[in-house]
Amino acid sequence: MAIDGHISNYPNQKNLMEKKNKQSLFAAPNGKSYLVPFILITSLFLLWGFAHGLLDVLNKHFQGAFTMTKAESGLVQFSTYIAYFLMALPAGMFMKRYGYKKGIILGLLLFAAGAFAFIPAAFLHSATPFLVALFIIACGLCILETAANPYSTILGPTESGAQRLNLSQSFNGLGWILGPLVGGALIFGGAQDDPFTLTKPYILVGGIVLLVAILFFFTRLPEIKVEEQEENRLDTKLPSTSMWRHGQFVRAVIAQFCYCAAQTGIFSFFINYVTELDPQMTNIEASRILAFGGMALFMIGRLSGSFTMKWMAPGKLLTWFALADAICMALVIVSAGTISLYALYISFFFMSIMFPTIFALGLEGMGTYTKKASSYIVMGVAGGAFSPMLMGYIGENNMAIGFFVPLIAFLYILYFAIRCKK
Repeated sequence: MAIDGHISNYPNQKNLMEKKNKQSLFAAPNGKSYLVPFILITSLFLLWGFAHGLLDVLNKHFQGAFTMTKAESGLVQFSTYIAYFLMALPAGMFMKRYGYKKGIILGLLLFAAGAFAFIPAAFLHSATPFLVALFIIACGLCILETAANPYSTILGPTESGAQRLNLSQSFNGLGWILGPLVGGALIFGGAQDDPFTLTKPYILVGGIVLLVAILFFFTRLPEIKVEEQEENRLDTKLPSTSMWRHGQFVRAVIAQFCYCAAQTGIFSFFINYVTELDPQMTNIEASRILAFGGMALFMIGRLSGSFTMKWMAPGKLLTWFALADAICMALVIVSAGTISLYALYISFFFMSIMFPTIFALGLEGMGTYTKKASSYIVMGVAGGAFSPMLMGYIGENNMAIGFFVPLIAFLYILYFAIRCKK
């Protein structure tokens, strides 16, 4: 919303306009709107949600196609999430030097390259080339997340940063629904021993990502300098000490590691848990339940969480959701039939707001450290690299026991949320 130059002659009208801009979710400091850039950035959340959703299908498929144990199939997640640990800081440095737009384009190109690498990998009839391709994809996703998460929080007033990020992340939830749905149909619908069935969803997503990269290349985006913007905000104090002296930021890095460990483990072994609890259920049926049951609740949780934060502080909401998820995991572990199955479904709803809320809370008051701090919080995604292998090892004979790992993770997130409230 642009402010007309004549309004400056009428203080009352000017104050009213400034009040409206302050209340707007996408209001820029100069009175304009960041809505269009926000829509473009939000499309990225959908794409990487789809890519992550495919992983949960690959995990179960690799167990059969390449004769892997549950712990070995965790290499699917390891090859993906370890890239976040390795690429987070380089991605942040690239963004600091070249800006958000170039970072986004680079991330999209790496994403597409990894997707198309599934084609030559299929000719080698081994799991290793597919794992390398997943690593390349994840390098691109890491750059996209390093750019898009903080970009989303600053496309409007500071006080609504967490709300805006949750809104973007709700489209990430839509991608999580489409991933297992499309992946399950294309992968489980083909021959289990045919590696070329793995290429179908990745050729599809690779083509779409290339189109999006072209769109970003020809679209003008505002290059927001976090350092300059934070200095101009009266309600933000620049940190005068090392960022590692800021307790909430440090706890956020650990909490993000725990959350990603919990989320990745639950998503990865959802199909295993459901098919063990109900031996009559097929893999493709379980993948549909994952899409329409778990992932749909995940998306609904992010949408409702974004609006709930209008009247409830993010730290308080996170406290209740972390407590609810800890209870759900306890019910999953005891394997009480239908009750445990519904507890597993419901846990998706309460997980929904955790990543963006922890991210936003961790960046509070970081000022000139915002970009660097966001890189370290993104590194917390490495929790997803180790959790599936650990859960697979613990739950090799009884998958339910493996869910002790996300239970412990949610208990730490509960601690983090309580400290944020204080």
